[in-house]
Amino acid sequence: MDILKFITAGSVDDGKSTLIGRLLYDSDSILADQLEALHSSNRKNDDGSIDLAILTDGLKAEREQGITIDVAYKYFQTEKRKFIIADTPGHIQYTRNMVTGASNANLAIILIDARKGVIEQTIRHSYLVSLLGIQQVVVCVNKMDMVNYSQEVYDQIITDYQKLAAKVDLKNVYYIPVSALKGDNIVHPSSNISWYKGESLLPYLENIELAVDNSTAHARFPVQWVIRPQTEDLHDYRGYAGRVSSGSFKVNDKVTVLPSGFTSSISKIELLDEEPQEALAGMSVTVHLKDDIDISRGDVLVNSNYQPEVSQLIEADLCWMDTRALDTSHTYFIQHNSKVTRCKIQEVLHKVNINTLEKEYNEEFKLNDIGRIIIKTAEPLAFDLYQNNKANGGAIIIDSRTNLTVGALMLRAVAD
Repeated sequence: MDILKFITAGSVDDGKSTLIGRLLYDSDSILADQLEALHSSNRKNDDGSIDLAILTDGLKAEREQGITIDVAYKYFQTEKRKFIIADTPGHIQYTRNMVTGASNANLAIILIDARKGVIEQTIRHSYLVSLLGIQQVVVCVNKMDMVNYSQEVYDQIITDYQKLAAKVDLKNVYYIPVSALKGDNIVHPSSNISWYKGESLLPYLENIELAVDNSTAHARFPVQWVIRPQTEDLHDYRGYAGRVSSGSFKVNDKVTVLPSGFTSSISKIELLDEEPQEALAGMSVTVHLKDDIDISRGDVLVNSNYQPEVSQLIEADLCWMDTRALDTSHTYFIQHNSKVTRCKIQEVLHKVNINTLEKEYNEEFKLNDIGRIIIKTAEPLAFDLYQNNKANGGAIIIDSRTNLTVGALMLRAVAD
């Protein structure tokens, strides 16, 4: 049974947490103690019904204010699929939280309030979803009960959003009219929206096909540990442990070690006590090569016929996550897979006003800002373009003074 990881995004009070609560409640995915706490809660809707948003509002401040601040993760499954939901905040000051929640998602649900239509925060979240390379998008036009389930209102919102989707390059978009509060088209079809002939949200999520790239074209294996026991029983043992980040490797595949460029071929793959003939993306294995090569933690094994970029000068999109502004004179660390090296932000090309999508120049790069930079690393990185391979195209920036993550990078190109 595969796992669908998805996020919810939308403006403040669009009903993200309520939608997730309704999804869990109507699919009978709430534990008995949670259900008891839900019924005993004094937080009710205007009509006296239970406020399902409290299922995801874990922080005290969230429950008091009725907003989402941190990323809340929920897990549930049906007979067809397992799900991991990331409920991300809608406020602009929590953009970094949304980027964190969306970084590993397969799908994004973008909520639009039927009374408000496409607004600035809709633009912002759609841009972030596109920036982070999420290929599947579901637009839920929520609160249809508050516009009398009007098809005319729904159709106008879809027309407006289609223009936005084209502008930010979102291609696979599915539209559903819903009412999270009333349960219309969340798990079960709605009799109030008889003019809608598509699927409800949960059946759509259960049946959507996930793109799995197990080809050799994106075969990437970052080395996390070199295993050399050097005991009498294992005197000549030399294995390279790690997790296949993308693609697949088979025994006898010709591989190149980057950034050194040495080549060899795979002699054996170990997975616990087994020796499979193939290692797929997500599998943690130990790889043996036919030749003894100088390989260290942070090096990457790739298929020799499909090699990534190798460079010390990289153009990337950056989401800044620190309260201290970016300092181009400061030396940071960059972590790309298991490799950590020093780096400097050589140039800020531009920032993006994520409410209007306009580029801004000569501006200070501060908390929650997103833009494009050129970064210079002390050692070369072997990376893919983020839009081609997210698993090997992302990195983080760490402040050498605090050892805290201060930025998320989407690597875009070798800089001139």
